[in-house]
Order: sequence, then structure tokens, then C-alpha cells
Amino acid sequence: MNTRDLEAFLAVVETGSIMAAAARLNLTQPGVTRRVQNLEEQLGTTLFERPAKPLRPTLAGREAYEHGRRVIQSIEELRGSAAPNGSIRGELRVGVSPDLSEAALAGPIDELRETFPDLSVRITTGWPTSLLEEVLRNQIDAAALSLPDGTRPPEELTAEAVAEQPLIVVGARDLDLPAAVTLRDLASHAWIVGQTGCGFRTTLRRRFEAEGLSFVVGVEAPSTDLRLSLAARGIGLALMTPAHLIRSPLCEQVRPIDLPNFAPMIRSWLVHRPSAGRLRRPIALFRNALIREVGGDCAVSGDRG
Repeated sequence: MNTRDLEAFLAVVETGSIMAAAARLNLTQPGVTRRVQNLEEQLGTTLFERPAKPLRPTLAGREAYEHGRRVIQSIEELRGSAAPNGSIRGELRVGVSPDLSEAALAGPIDELRETFPDLSVRITTGWPTSLLEEVLRNQIDAAALSLPDGTRPPEELTAEAVAEQPLIVVGARDLDLPAAVTLRDLASHAWIVGQTGCGFRTTLRRRFEAEGLSFVVGVEAPSTDLRLSLAARGIGLALMTPAHLIRSPLCEQVRPIDLPNFAPMIRSWLVHRPSAGRLRRPIALFRNALIREVGGDCAVSGDRG
């Protein structure tokens, strides 16, 4: 079996299209198609549902993907063990949820590149639910994400606590609110939130539902920076961590809103499959650097190996 055919098949599954796989592999689209067809001929089965957009693997294709990823991972580990001076080569694929700011990621990425110069780092973004699924399916190697307090990643994954942070409500500085604000006072205001799957949105919705209050979504915005910008312009209220607010140049353009008996928390995790193989050291370095950036040490009891 030609490993290049297998790599092309894996790329199509992970990207969902021939075009995206071709861009990742630096090949032409007909070239990727031929490699997938070669693999199908060798295995004697159809690997993709046709026609379907995005391309979806058949049952046989899903099984071939799981086996194929392990084969490629083993080959990469073999190459890494035979590399000069034991250097780690290949690619580290890390998914990051939008609530983690670019400023918090810059340091960990710098440390990865400095410590493992032969390792290529590929960062993608997504909401926690989709990132967890991608780790489970071996589409990414690790994910840095945040979940509402009390929610944990799946037991099948190794989940290491990075930080537990409070969340604060912010609005425009000229927002008309009573001196003592309650959650009921905020129920008449629109909220600027992430899409479904965003941990901040889930936290808000659960609390409003528990109080029997309406939760009105005014704007769905993909990044915390955009939500903060919209809140500063009076479009609505937003929820974020104090650390993100302090780092933002918009810090002075919004006002934190103190709410008695409302102290939501969100916990950040680094998750990966139990068998990290040759990527164990890079993942551990990324996790430790992220802890330093996001907010200090977490309780040891938060880790699950």
C-alpha cells in the first residue's frame, strides 16, 4: 500500500473536500483524486459517499480512516525516533476555542517553535463541542478550550486543567442602569454572544433559565474581541474574562457591571488522546506555557490522566 495514497485519503476526510486536501498536500485536485481512487482499488471498497458535499466517508471509509491515522502516526513516530539528535519532526495540530485570545497563544507558540524547531505547528479554531469531536476523531492532536464550570471533557480523552477564571458582564460606559443591578434588570437588554457551542453563551443561558428570565440574543459574533467592540458601541451586553478585558485596547471604553449573587466561572482545558506518542512532550510544553499565560496554576485535582 502506498502511504501517499493513504495520506491523501486522510487529508480529504479531515478537510471535507478534494480542493482543501490538495491545498494542504500541495497537489493538484486530479492528483488527490487519483490517490484516493488508488486506495479504493487496493482496499476493494468505496471510501466516500458520492455525491456529497462536504465529502463524507462511508462506514468502510470511517474504519479505514481510524486505521490509517494510526499507520501514519506510527510512521511519523518512526521518523522522529530516527531523526538526528532525537529531534521531533512532523506536525502538531492544535485546535483553539475563540475565547482564548491571540495574546494568550503567542507565548506558547513561540516556546513550541523555539524548543522544537523541526516541528510544524498548525492552529485551527472552533467551538468546544466541535473541537472535542475533532480530537476524538484524530483530526487534531490537541485542543485548548473552555467549558462552563461543572462541565468536563469526555472521559475518553486526557483532560488537563489550564485555568479557572471568573466571568464578568460588560456594557457601554453610558449604559443606563440602576445603582444596584440585578439579573432581572439585564433581561431587557440584548446580549452579544458566540454561536451555539460557545461556553460563555451556555453559561448565560443556563443562569437566565434558572431564574425564569428571558435571554435575548442580539448579535452572534465569533470572537471575544468583536463582542467587546460591539458592547463598547452600545449594541448590547457581553460576557468575558477579566484577563481578556485587561489585555484589550477597548478596556477603558466599557464598564464592568457588578451583579450580586452572579459569579459565573469558566474552566479552560487542554485535551488530547491518551496516547500522544511522539507529541507527548510538545503537548506538555504547550499546556504549561498556556497555564502561565492564561492565569496561573490550577488545582491538581482538576487534572485527569
